[in-house]
Amino acid sequence: MFNKPILTTAALASLATAAYLLWWPTGVHPVAWQPQPSPGYSGPHVRNEHLADLRLLPLPAGAGPEHMARGPDGLMYTALSNGHIVRLRRDGSGFEQVADTGGRVLGFDFDREGNLIAADAYKGLLRVSPKGEVSLITRQVSDTDPIVFADAVAVAADGRIYFTEASHRFQPGPWGDPMAVSLAEILEQRGNGRVLVHDPATHTTEVIATGLVFANGIVVAEDGQSLLVAETGRYRIWRIPMSARQLDIRVPGQAARVVLDNLPAFPDNLTRGEGGRYWVGLPKPRSALADALAPWPFLRAASFRLPHVMLPVPKPYGHALAFNEQGQILADLQDPSGRYPEVTGITEVQGTLYVHSLVAPAFAMRQVSAGLLSK
Repeated sequence: MFNKPILTTAALASLATAAYLLWWPTGVHPVAWQPQPSPGYSGPHVRNEHLADLRLLPLPAGAGPEHMARGPDGLMYTALSNGHIVRLRRDGSGFEQVADTGGRVLGFDFDREGNLIAADAYKGLLRVSPKGEVSLITRQVSDTDPIVFADAVAVAADGRIYFTEASHRFQPGPWGDPMAVSLAEILEQRGNGRVLVHDPATHTTEVIATGLVFANGIVVAEDGQSLLVAETGRYRIWRIPMSARQLDIRVPGQAARVVLDNLPAFPDNLTRGEGGRYWVGLPKPRSALADALAPWPFLRAASFRLPHVMLPVPKPYGHALAFNEQGQILADLQDPSGRYPEVTGITEVQGTLYVHSLVAPAFAMRQVSAGLLSK
C-alpha cells in the first residue's frame, strides 16, 4: 500500500519543479528563429586529426589563453583568466607577466605606439603601455549608452580602434562569468551584440553595427576598408564596411554581407594569417538539441532555468579553420578527442600556428607542414 503523505509530498515537489521550470523569471526572453541544418563534419569540414598533434606549453592552472598576438617586440602575448597579460618568446620560453587588469581580457591588438589595446569583459576598453601601465580608454559610447561586454579588438592603420561588444544587455559579473553571459545571449537570440569604433584623436566612440547574436572576433580585412566579424550565435562571419554607422544587420539590403555561413560550430576569435588567410577558432560544435529548440522560445527559456551543467552544451572538440575573403575554406584543422579544449583561435607567425583556448592550462603550438594548408 502506498503511503499517502509520501505521495502527496512527491506530487507537490513535482508541481513545484514544473512551476519553477516553466514560470520562474530568469530575465532571459528568447525569440524564435530557424537555423539552417548543420553541415556537420562533412564536405570542407570532413573529420580529421590535424589539431591532435600539438605541442603544449603549460601555464598556471585555469589560465585560459583566450587570445594570442605577436607584439611589436617580436614576442608572443596572451591574456589569462586571472586578469594577467603575459608574454613569452616564440619558442614558448621566457614566460613573463606584463600587467594585471583585474578583470578578464578576451581580445587585444597593438597600436602604433606599441600599446596593447585590450577588450576586458569586466573593465571595458583598456590601454596597456609597454611598461605595463593599465588605463581606461572608454566604457561608454555616450553618457546614456554604456559598453556592457567588450570582447575583441582590431586596431586599424589610422589608429582607430574597432571592437566588438558581445552583448549590450547581459553584463559579466551580474550575469556570471563571460561563458554564462554567452549562454544567455545565444539562448535569447535577440541580437544584442554590436560593433563599435573608438577614435583616439577625438576621444569619441561610435556604433558601426547592431543586431549580432554574440558579436565576437574581429579583424581588419586586407582592403583596409572593411571588417570581418564573427557572429557566434548564428554560426557565421560577416564583412562590414568600416565606414558604416548604426547599421542593423537584421535589416535586408544593408551594406554588410555574410562571408561564411552555417558553420558546423560556434565561431570565436578571428586573426589574419599569411598568404591572404584568415583564421577562426571554433570552440564548441553545434548542439542538435539547441538547434531543434530554436523555433520554441518558451522551451529555451525553461532550459535556462536548469543548472548550466545540464544545458545542451556539446563535448569538447578541437576545431579551427582558415578561409579567404571569398569564403573559401583553405584549411580545416580538427581534434575529435578535444584533448586541447575550447580552441578559440589561431595566430599564424612565420610557419608556426599558436593555438588559443578559453579554458586550457596551456597554450599550444604546431608547425605548418606540407599539405596542412591546402584543401
